[in-house]
Amino acid sequence: YDHSDRAVQREIFAAQIALAHEHKLALVIHTRDAWDETFEILDSCGVPERTIFHCFTGSPIEAKKCLDRGAFLSFSGIVTFKKAEEIRDAAKICSADKMLVETDSPFLAPVPHRGVSNQPAYLVDVGACLAQVRNVSINEIANQTTSNALIAFAGLCA
Repeated sequence: YDHSDRAVQREIFAAQIALAHEHKLALVIHTRDAWDETFEILDSCGVPERTIFHCFTGSPIEAKKCLDRGAFLSFSGIVTFKKAEEIRDAAKICSADKMLVETDSPFLAPVPHRGVSNQPAYLVDVGACLAQVRNVSINEIANQTTSNALIAFAGLCA
């Protein structure tokens, strides 16, 4: 992420947003150390209807800014990490209809699987953490995030 010129990254990001608008596609964003720039470009280009912040690692402040723009927040194994309190706080304020779960396999294996390659089966650990943080059942997280994924990625599954 930090190996290419920021101006080039901004230009390509704007082009990706334009493609998402033109083809009515989901826009998947992985923001790292560039929240202000991300929001600035989204605001100037227009936020696509189905925008997903993949592997969300922001604070509740960034979460609110994403949610205010109608975006989905996708939580990975990072939410289970001991030092990820801000991400868990963001998960607490995320509206249920805008929450997604992911593994980011083969990276970022959730607790209790740290140190091994991540895999789709570990998605349940991410969901369990979110259920605990939000004080709801794992089934509620599973049902809601499945429904949200079908909306966020509409047209990809037949």
